[in-house]
Amino acid sequence: MLELDDIQHILLTRTPAITGRYEFLSFDTAAGGRAWLTELLEKVQSASAAQATMDASNRWVTLAFTWSGLKALGVSDDSLASFPPEFREGMAARADVLGDTGLSAPQHWVGGLAGDDLHAIAILFSRTDEQYQRSITEHDKLLARTDGVRALSHLDLNATPPFNYAHDHFGFRDRLSQPVIKGSGEDPTPGSGAPLEPGEFILGYPDENGTIPDLPGPQELSRNGSYMAYRRLEEHVGTFRDYLRRQSETAEDEELLAAKFMGRWRSGAPLVLAPHRDDPELGADPLRNNDFNYKEMDPFGYACPLGSHARRLNPRDTGHYMNRRRMIRRGATYGPALPDGAPDDGIDRGIAAFIICADLVRQFEFAQNVWINDKTFHELGNEHDPICGTQNGTLDFTVPKRPIRKVHKGIPAFTTLKGGAYFFLPGLNAMRYLASLGN
Repeated sequence: MLELDDIQHILLTRTPAITGRYEFLSFDTAAGGRAWLTELLEKVQSASAAQATMDASNRWVTLAFTWSGLKALGVSDDSLASFPPEFREGMAARADVLGDTGLSAPQHWVGGLAGDDLHAIAILFSRTDEQYQRSITEHDKLLARTDGVRALSHLDLNATPPFNYAHDHFGFRDRLSQPVIKGSGEDPTPGSGAPLEPGEFILGYPDENGTIPDLPGPQELSRNGSYMAYRRLEEHVGTFRDYLRRQSETAEDEELLAAKFMGRWRSGAPLVLAPHRDDPELGADPLRNNDFNYKEMDPFGYACPLGSHARRLNPRDTGHYMNRRRMIRRGATYGPALPDGAPDDGIDRGIAAFIICADLVRQFEFAQNVWINDKTFHELGNEHDPICGTQNGTLDFTVPKRPIRKVHKGIPAFTTLKGGAYFFLPGLNAMRYLASLGN
């Protein structure tokens, strides 16, 4: 049974936040880091507490730590050595594995995210702008009175109109396909797959193989924890719109090509179920907008191209060992919306997301290396994910079509990685353990 009163809420719940901030912290002293953690502990909600108070709450706090952050807090050498090597190395050191090259390489990252002095993140989500201001003010006061802890950088978050559903800056409906964890109390929507064993996402539980993987020590630190891969992607909205216009003869052609890149229309309607025109009612219906497969309904990609973003990140019944590859995604958009028809204004806007899983290599790094940045995915030959894959202007995107397929050449980079990190997301008891290390 899931220990919902110990698991941080972000693992199992989505909050109705429309704004917030990511605060990136560094601990100059272990005592300072532990003092900061101690003061924030009572503000971090468990999954059970968040679910019980969701309608009444206006703010939600999540805390997580890098490997160097755990070290800075005073975790023992034996314990630190028991964490997986990819987490110990950190995301920046694994850039070649992840395809983070060119302008997405760590030397171009912002906010100090590539440095060893990135120790922690405080995720401060708010329901209202007023609560956002209160949360930021209170956290600033905490930093001012706590010696030995300092802010490296921050990223302000905001939803953009329309506010009645989540979407990215390209205009695509978001949060459409998430795995469900057994014991969470949530029911999967049609087409989302059966609930998965908790050990695929949370440490200390059986996984889909029926085993409980070895935990980092001590157990009081690792149980009910997880790993988060943070990715801040700048979305080049002007570049995206310009490419669609150059490749299309009509506005309808632009929308179709955008949908082919994504695998869904901007409304969220999947191409497999709406291959020729958008169906906003379908896109907004959670009981229908995931209820499809690829192997039987679109094996050759005539509706949804084989290399589309959605098909790469969730191959569904055409992928191998899919129950061992699923990940939970959380996050938010940042930066102002670029108005329709406006030229690129040079302002940084994008999405800042967390990919949550129990095994960074088997789940997140596999997705980056094999699904997103493998040229031969589905035997395509010279393609990466058109939305978030590494692009340098030399790769293609193929749209299957009878009698002759269309190959779009020279795909530009529609996104650029501005920073990233691997975090450990401890349970509440684990954070109390970390806060008590100096006692």
